[in-house]
Amino acid sequence: MTRLLLLIPSTSYRVSDFVTAAHRLGIDVTVGSNQRQVLEPLNEAGSITIEFSNPDVAVEEIKKFHNSFPIIAIVAVDDETGTIASKASQKLGFKCNSPEAVMATGNKLLLRQALSKADLSLTKYNTLRLDDDPIRIARKIDFPCVLKPLNLAASQGVIRANTRQEFVRAFERIKLLLLNIEKNTQKVILPKILIEDYIEGEEVALEGLMIDGKLTVLALFDKPDPLEGPYFEETIYITPSQKPLETQESIKRMAEQAASAIGLVEGPVHIELRVQPSGQSNNKTGPWVIDMAARSIGGLCSRSLQFDEDLTLEDIILRHAINEPIEVNREAKASGVMMIPIPKAGTLERIDGTLEAQAVNGITNITISMTIGEKLIPLPDGNKYLGFIFAKADQPEDVETALRSAHSKLSFRIS
Repeated sequence: MTRLLLLIPSTSYRVSDFVTAAHRLGIDVTVGSNQRQVLEPLNEAGSITIEFSNPDVAVEEIKKFHNSFPIIAIVAVDDETGTIASKASQKLGFKCNSPEAVMATGNKLLLRQALSKADLSLTKYNTLRLDDDPIRIARKIDFPCVLKPLNLAASQGVIRANTRQEFVRAFERIKLLLLNIEKNTQKVILPKILIEDYIEGEEVALEGLMIDGKLTVLALFDKPDPLEGPYFEETIYITPSQKPLETQESIKRMAEQAASAIGLVEGPVHIELRVQPSGQSNNKTGPWVIDMAARSIGGLCSRSLQFDEDLTLEDIILRHAINEPIEVNREAKASGVMMIPIPKAGTLERIDGTLEAQAVNGITNITISMTIGEKLIPLPDGNKYLGFIFAKADQPEDVETALRSAHSKLSFRIS
């Protein structure tokens, strides 16, 4: 039987969705994770422990596993495993993106350099080392600007600064965040901070699939909540987009050009763009890429998407990986997800109102992903959400209403 290897960190939300999709396809699946699974000795082919912190070692571990249990494809579920999947796929002769292309999507400086080289970037940018003097640098910066860690996701550590004082405070906060992550986790931290111009406009997110260098749009999400800073906590995603068709076409063109500039040719892509309003002083309007990932949408947000024949996003990704034919048509209904923000730091003690929220017309599911007693860290220092609210309706505006109404009925006691 066909076997596929999924590379999934032990902290990922998405193990069950991908494994379920593999079973629907009728293929064997092996879960490659950075922590040994309890039942691994009882099923050697079902899971494998992989050294994610060392890509070269990880590739050798995958090759050794392949010799015993042949696989035909490797799918990375997040940024951490993308480069490993690419290198191993290259070694084993599977279709894949180049490791260099995947690395560029996991490093905001490399991404910005590639986009600028292709004349697809609007922003001026620079980097600071963690031992640089932010006061000296602040005198040379144009404001407003945005400071970003190079290899963190989910808007963690992303801060807007409008003045020199805000710039210095943001720099010191991000520096402390990076040093704490390096000290307390196994994640490799790149010791620089990206500084780039702030771009006005509304954000959208494009979920797509690259097939032989061409972009297939799976969904275009509007983000009705303004993301203007100082932090950039994403909340509501709604599809289909209500942007004019001409704007949607320009978003697709920019996304495809950006993916091509990076060198992405196969597999899922998640691209964040800002659509500038007309009349900007720089005389450049339209969509501009602000971030890109060689993976699908994060968290449990993929559960907001459904396609013909009841296919999920994971079904489509796995079908593409094993060269199964794909016809992509999203369901007729509008759908959306709300990532429930963490209102303050502390310990989660109690959650009220779940049944009332679930009863709101249009709500299809509410999943609380944090557990009672868990320590909560809001953005920009944290990178998690309390949970996810899902809704469907005939019109996108009704989806937004349902999500907001359900969220208003939830109450979180945090000590």
